[in-house]
Amino acid sequence: MGIRVAVAGASGYAGGELIRLVAGHPEFELVAATAHSQAGHRLDVVHPQLAGLDMILGETDAATLADVDLVFLALPHGQSAALAAQLPPEVRVVDLGADHRLADPYAWANYYGGTHAGPWTYGLPELPGQRELIAGATRVANTGCYAAAIILALAPLVAAGAAAPADVVVVAASGTSGAGKAAKPHLLGSEVMGDLSPYRVGTHQHVPEIKQATGATGLSLTPVLAPMPRGILATVTAVPARGVDPRAVLAEAYAEAPFVHVLPEGAWPHTAATLGSNSCHLQATVDVDSRRMIVLSALDNLGKGAAGQAVQNANLMCGLPEATGLSVWGIAP
Repeated sequence: MGIRVAVAGASGYAGGELIRLVAGHPEFELVAATAHSQAGHRLDVVHPQLAGLDMILGETDAATLADVDLVFLALPHGQSAALAAQLPPEVRVVDLGADHRLADPYAWANYYGGTHAGPWTYGLPELPGQRELIAGATRVANTGCYAAAIILALAPLVAAGAAAPADVVVVAASGTSGAGKAAKPHLLGSEVMGDLSPYRVGTHQHVPEIKQATGATGLSLTPVLAPMPRGILATVTAVPARGVDPRAVLAEAYAEAPFVHVLPEGAWPHTAATLGSNSCHLQATVDVDSRRMIVLSALDNLGKGAAGQAVQNANLMCGLPEATGLSVWGIAP
């Protein structure tokens, strides 16, 4: 018998990717998958890529999820906290929603609205000291997808004094799966194909999470919807300390990180290289004209930005090597 796992919200894109990773994990045993409107449907009908997984999606309730060792919550923002509160304290929980990411109730109210549920251990192992905190936790808040890409690019530079925390500007493009699986007119193929469109300009909900994790005090984020199913490419700029090589700072910070790769000189991150993996690719330089530091960060928003990151956290929580069941390498073409 392996570690008994349940996935709540299994009918969505992140939930489907979680099922794929859990089903192929050498130490995890998938015993329950739940949904809301898709409850009662066959899993491999909802997710044709999971053909052969003979399972019926159950109702998302505490009774279904309580009798396991580990629960992944892949629910809409604001729906995890009440359900998690009903689960036994010994059940390990990784929440892919935003409910427990923020420490500041004001930031939660300002960007999400509603009641602040309180912070859990933040689930980004590459932050200093965080790996040990995750390993000792039974409740972990997974990162946001944009947040993972930007934090990994920025946090070591701010911590080292190499980047000014008060003036960070980010423009980031993401695939449509980041908006979820619900049918929305602006996500129709005929609307998305051949188009780039900004959204939530100056108001994106991942901003306070990024500031909390990096120490940035002023951050402008412009998200852009790109005509691709999955992937994030973030361009992060900041004012550098004089004479600092940002690439060298990043390379030193991630020298022992299995999933963060600072690319060789002259190689630039692109989203396709990370697809299907739990990796983040980074490259950095200094602009010859403005002298601003530029860091490019690419990852799979359903991998290192969601489901892969959640499994990495769960591995640590269960005392397993953090890379267990996860791929460092992407798929191509």
